[in-house]
Amino acid sequence: QVQLVESGGGLVQAGGSLRLSCAASGRTFSSYAMGWFRQAPGKERLFVAAINRSGGSTSYADSVKGRFTISRDNAKNTVYLQMNSLTPEDTAVYFCAAQNTIVLFITPSRYDYWGQGTQVTVSS
Repeated sequence: QVQLVESGGGLVQAGGSLRLSCAASGRTFSSYAMGWFRQAPGKERLFVAAINRSGGSTSYADSVKGRFTISRDNAKNTVYLQMNSLTPEDTAVYFCAAQNTIVLFITPSRYDYWGQGTQVTVSS
């Protein structure tokens, strides 16, 4: 089992940047593929990005390609989401999630463990 804690959210102006972090407990972090999802008020939880166990393969939603970068540091049990060129449409609660396969799933139901989320608000 793994516990996830997100941090790094906040209020930023449009065009700005934020870096989210997700710290995982346990010794088996490198055996999990990791994902970032976001959920705006009244809307479903949507895929943002995913990274495989080694960090050598990534996947992104079309809406964030070229602006967001997912990375991980297995020595620190942490996955990151660097967000650049933010727009008000990026405003949401951002969640990290873990699943124990080699596939980079984009469906929330395929993930086994979730953090509590961190709020990102982008003002215009």
